[in-house]
Amino acid sequence: MGFLRPLRSVFYPFRQSLDPLSLRIRLTLGIASVSAIGVGAVTLWTGGRMQHILISTHKQNIEYIADRFPQDFKIYRQMKSEQEALQKAVDNLTTGTTLLWVKNPEGKVIAESEALEMETADTKLMSLPHISLLPEIERLGGRYWVMCGAPLVVDNVRLGKVMLAQDITSEQVMLNRLLWSLGVASLLSVGAMTVAIAVYVQRSLQPLERMSQITEQISPERFESERLHLDRAPTEVKQLAQTLDRTLARLHAAWEQQRQFVSNVSHELRTPLTIVSGYLQSTLRRGTNLSDPQREALSIAASEAERTIQLLEDLLDLARVDSGHLRFQLQPLILNDLAEEVVGMAKQHSNRTIQLKTPECAIAAVADPNRLKQVLLNLIDNAVKYSDPEQPITLKLDRANQQTRIQVCDRGPGIALTDQSRIFERFYRVDEARFRSTGGTGLGLSIVKTLVEGMGGQVSVRSKPGDGSVFTVILPCCSKS
Repeated sequence: MGFLRPLRSVFYPFRQSLDPLSLRIRLTLGIASVSAIGVGAVTLWTGGRMQHILISTHKQNIEYIADRFPQDFKIYRQMKSEQEALQKAVDNLTTGTTLLWVKNPEGKVIAESEALEMETADTKLMSLPHISLLPEIERLGGRYWVMCGAPLVVDNVRLGKVMLAQDITSEQVMLNRLLWSLGVASLLSVGAMTVAIAVYVQRSLQPLERMSQITEQISPERFESERLHLDRAPTEVKQLAQTLDRTLARLHAAWEQQRQFVSNVSHELRTPLTIVSGYLQSTLRRGTNLSDPQREALSIAASEAERTIQLLEDLLDLARVDSGHLRFQLQPLILNDLAEEVVGMAKQHSNRTIQLKTPECAIAAVADPNRLKQVLLNLIDNAVKYSDPEQPITLKLDRANQQTRIQVCDRGPGIALTDQSRIFERFYRVDEARFRSTGGTGLGLSIVKTLVEGMGGQVSVRSKPGDGSVFTVILPCCSKS
């Protein structure tokens, strides 16, 4: 079975992605169809031509006999009676493969060949109701015959009709076998060409597949370093690769400008907004003579200032990540104590019921304590925003498969499956209508994912609409426990 391995390697990609709209399938089927039509046309033409040659060869012999029969009859009639002359002419022109019989104008057989070994076939031939004047092939009794009829006219007197039949069974059987072999060879040729075409198309499209794989792995951080190198690709593909390289260079320049702009704006706005927020909070605390509308307006302004400051902080964190300036102080940690501290901070900030579930043993992991606190506070804050005040939020710690697992569970409305794959994207919010009411910026979960992956961990979500959500953070374990 070793000879099948090359074929498996060729057709495995087709089995994996049988997309009727793909260029690979279209090219393979198109070229194979044209090849099949061409081979089929040649096969049919060859078969028809060989059949025509076979008929033409015997047609000449039959026409010769038909032309000679009246002459022989005239010669024998001078020496014998008309009936004896007919029979003598029939016997003279009869061979082992050629039979003759003569019918009078009333359709009665008046002379016939004496072929005892072909008696059954002879009877069937003479019983045919009509025989064409042009040679035709008929199959009778398992044998093939070329037959035709010609009027018997002597001295301008029509004496009847002479019938001729020549046995071509051996030639026709040989021709049928040859045509069958030709058909099988054509099918095998089409199959072999299809395989060859599939291999050729697959190899021809490998540069495009390579481009697709490279571009799929390109991230904004790698715009500058990533280039498409295709040494043996066709000229058109190389031109496309060069165009994509230039596009990547432009994207890198635009990305750098955007990142620098965000960083500069965040730095420039954070200080004045912090001052504004401080003055608003101070006015609210000391303004004993403020009216209710004034206090409400100042509270809204202070809240929006705090939200904007938090947005700027998030943007600065992301700018540090993008520029590679975000550093992690990884060290072994006992997460039980850190989780208690995070829960206490979250309770003071949100005035919500937050439960902590930890095993009796100590749970250790390798992480940056400050960044991990930021991750957990963000997840708890997200759960607070998107769940009812009466529902508790749970923080769980455990260990599974040599990894430390931290889960933040809520009983909120849940997240649809279509949104779960995008909630870690920047500025993506499941419910845009709740943006103002929750105060979210769409950056919290993106920062969580960035920080967790920076510490060598993973973050995921499991949710079902109506049943709440569970955010899981996986961190590397350490031997300390």
